[in-house]
Amino acid sequence: MIKNLTPKLFFLFLPFLSISQEINLSALLIPPSLKENANAVIRDNSTEITIADVDEMVVARRKVVTVLNKLGNSYASMQESYDDDTKITKLSAVIYDAFGTKINKYSRNDFLDVSAVDGGTLYSDSRVKYIDFTPISYPYTVVFESEYKTTSTGFIPSWYPINGYFLSVEKSNYKVYNPNHFKIRKKENNFNSYSVENTSTEFEINYTMNNQKVVEYESNAPLFSDIMPWLLVGVNEFTLKKIKGKANDWSEFGKWRYDYLKNGNDNLPDEVKQHVISLVKGVTDPVEKAKIVYKYMQNKTRYISVQEGIGGWMPIPATEVDKVGYGDCKGLTNYTKALLDAVGVESHYSVIWAGEDQRNIEKDFFGMQGNHVILNIPNKGNDIWLECTSQTIPFGFLGDFTDDRNVLVITPEGGIVKRTPAYKDDTNLKESKAVIQLEADGSLKASLKMVSKGLQYDAVSYYDTFNEEDLIKNYKSNVWSYNNNLEIESVNLLNDKDKVSFTEDVQASIKNYASVNEQEYLFRVNVFNKNSFVPKRYRTRKLPLKISRGYKDVDEYEIIIPKDYSLTVLPSEKILNTKFGSYKVTFTKVNDTTFKYKKIMLIKAGVYSKEDYKLYRNFRRSISKSENLRIAVVKNK
Repeated sequence: MIKNLTPKLFFLFLPFLSISQEINLSALLIPPSLKENANAVIRDNSTEITIADVDEMVVARRKVVTVLNKLGNSYASMQESYDDDTKITKLSAVIYDAFGTKINKYSRNDFLDVSAVDGGTLYSDSRVKYIDFTPISYPYTVVFESEYKTTSTGFIPSWYPINGYFLSVEKSNYKVYNPNHFKIRKKENNFNSYSVENTSTEFEINYTMNNQKVVEYESNAPLFSDIMPWLLVGVNEFTLKKIKGKANDWSEFGKWRYDYLKNGNDNLPDEVKQHVISLVKGVTDPVEKAKIVYKYMQNKTRYISVQEGIGGWMPIPATEVDKVGYGDCKGLTNYTKALLDAVGVESHYSVIWAGEDQRNIEKDFFGMQGNHVILNIPNKGNDIWLECTSQTIPFGFLGDFTDDRNVLVITPEGGIVKRTPAYKDDTNLKESKAVIQLEADGSLKASLKMVSKGLQYDAVSYYDTFNEEDLIKNYKSNVWSYNNNLEIESVNLLNDKDKVSFTEDVQASIKNYASVNEQEYLFRVNVFNKNSFVPKRYRTRKLPLKISRGYKDVDEYEIIIPKDYSLTVLPSEKILNTKFGSYKVTFTKVNDTTFKYKKIMLIKAGVYSKEDYKLYRNFRRSISKSENLRIAVVKNK
């Protein structure tokens, strides 16, 4: 009897074990505290990295995420990248419904396989395998597992336990195994505010985060990476694209990368060299030479979007860019450097984190960082920086894509961390002057001239790429959308790239602008630069306040009232002075039918405490109220 009972018990328990494993993935079992305000919950996010040798690394990932609503779908991505140096060894995905019941299962062969970029054959080795899944109900759970083996140990995946706002984390674990005891470097960022367990040893790394509630998004907060925890890891002996390296600081790392980058990629055909030399014939100033070469490059090439790191970290050869006439940031920057070499102008390939968020290269942690490349020209302590991916940007101007942040400059002598120029507060200037004629029927005609500089130039300089129809549509639908019945009679644009100044001369009219009755004529005095922004109200602000960009507006309008109306009393002066900036509006009577309106508004960039947020909001509310100020003029009897 006992012999017969054992196999029966065995078969009875098998279904029970299988069901219990799937029940564990039920969304019903997530603690309520982790579901509160969450779009998705990371149930388990495990990364295990084994540095088997200088040129051998294995990365295994397991991600279990429950998506609670459509806003959480992005956290359920199922994809893995590979190239000639990286081979995917394991790949699978399983999807469960709200109760933990399996609804889809994908093996490696079910994953779609596509190019990582639209760069044609130049980047054909960079590919992505992914699952295109469209949910039909919520919540659902994804279990995604992958493993890849690579020869490139120069870039060890970082740890970001919290990948976004409104995302809670039940468990996230990051391990680095180091059987050969290579020297491992690491840098913790923003760990103090979060519960992270560190059980690392001298030669291995082990970090865990458990039961982290959501961090809610708040407007005007610092950069995500400035407040969230993340970990950088690197080794001093490494391989990148089968080229071995060894470094102990940025200088040594930069020297290795310079040698790695050069490697014949900066060669140009003799006829190309002779052509650019002929372009600068008679010019002795290196800066003027650089301007000529830069313009030549802009006219000859076009940009294809490929981030630093895709297609390898080595640019395609300059000869290839010259032949095909296009490239990514790496290829175009290297090509421009090769052209400048030909005319005897020193320049350096430079790696940067690009984007409006102003992320820095970590000055105290060397290694593969950055997502973009620009060019540095030393200039007697006043370095010039070139964005080589734009066919229209002025020489030496960066804009908000790469300004005011640390950048790695790669020189023959070694790497140097420098900082790109900052466009601060009142250097981002927009000056507007207008003559506005108010008509008796409530309409107006205006002649307006606007001159933009700094980042305000950056915001409008692309207008000269519009055709007439699109330009007028932009003014009516975007710039002055608050003015109903606006008509643009004519526009003349001047993009002065030497002065980095953009001028807009506009003739406009607006029907029914004013409210007219038998006694008075009522109109809003700020016609063309109404700033009504008021930050969102928070009962309990949790994050600091960051004003990312400062700027200055100076508006001067001469306003002529209709015939048969008289100015009586003009509004009084309004002045606001705060730590966040200032605001001043004045009115000056010219004669009985004309007055001048002048506004000076300055906003200062900076990071302020969460307690300051309410003060800043009050400041912007006061500005918004003033921007809607209306004046009534009385009809003559």
